[in-house]
Amino acid sequence: MTAFFSGVGVILSLELRQRVRTVSWYILLGVFVGLILIVTVLLSFALNGFGSPNDGGGGVYSTIIYFVLLLGTLVAPALSGNAINGDRDAGTLATTQVTLITTGQLIIGKFLSAWITALAFLIAAIPFLIYAAIVGQLRVSTIVVSVIVLAVELGVVAAVGVGLSGLMTRPLFSIVVTYLVVAALSVGTLIAFTLGGLALQTTAKSVSSYGTEYNADGIPTQCSTPEEYEYQTPRFDLFWGALVANPYVILADAVPTAYDQNDQPTDLFGYFKLSARMAQVPQSAGYESSVCVVGQPEQPSSGYSNARDIIESTTPGWAVGLATHLVLAGVLLAGAWSRTTTPAAKLSRGSRIA
Repeated sequence: MTAFFSGVGVILSLELRQRVRTVSWYILLGVFVGLILIVTVLLSFALNGFGSPNDGGGGVYSTIIYFVLLLGTLVAPALSGNAINGDRDAGTLATTQVTLITTGQLIIGKFLSAWITALAFLIAAIPFLIYAAIVGQLRVSTIVVSVIVLAVELGVVAAVGVGLSGLMTRPLFSIVVTYLVVAALSVGTLIAFTLGGLALQTTAKSVSSYGTEYNADGIPTQCSTPEEYEYQTPRFDLFWGALVANPYVILADAVPTAYDQNDQPTDLFGYFKLSARMAQVPQSAGYESSVCVVGQPEQPSSGYSNARDIIESTTPGWAVGLATHLVLAGVLLAGAWSRTTTPAAKLSRGSRIA
């Protein structure tokens, strides 16, 4: 076991040294830090001006976390999508494979290198996260869960890139496919959810609110007759499972929600979670008519009165989504492992050996 991790360390060290030698990497990190600084300052003033609780620290923190996830999913495919076939194309992969380095050490070493490179953006954002956490007086659970889930999602993207680079021959093609996989998880899930809900509609009945009729002396006598009408409503509640695979929804759904005095979320995590959880509720739910009782004010019927009620009465799906991502990453890495194993029984046409 020690020999295995020693080989992984060799590959990891070589990969990281190659990345830090380039000036463009430091320029990219510098631009990222500059953008985070601008976002932090502007959000701090904006949220504080709107009277957000705790000076808007929760909103600043969640925005920075999402910004790191966004940039990580944009950069990680370019850094990992040619990790294996790029070496094959340059003629250095075969040189590595004739040494004592095994295929498993090669795959894992390249995966860890791509993951650590993506985590560099999270490390660069730590000073701003600490500032937002202190100002917003955030709970430890919010900080720990958000950072862990973010790190795992960045690792999934890195694994997808490395796996596809081992399964595909052309570096450019594997990078493009990695971006397509990330787009399918981030944007494709939203499209599938929206189109599915709009395509499958159902007829719902609604009852207009009751009213109270009064006599000439202003004394309530009876309730007016309600009117019923039908309308078509989308069935988004049947397709909310598509959102479970979205990395942004997974992050929001996993983080414990913080509420203000009105039981409304205080950060982006809460609002994203609220939007995803509302998709589980049929469109007609929570909009029933009020109940009229003669001599008493109209009493609203049962329904969802605030964000806390919706979130606490619906089903969390982040664990299923995160497990799906981990399975996808594991399958692709296993496929790359199998495809890169030497001696190879069969090579695709045009493959370069050395």
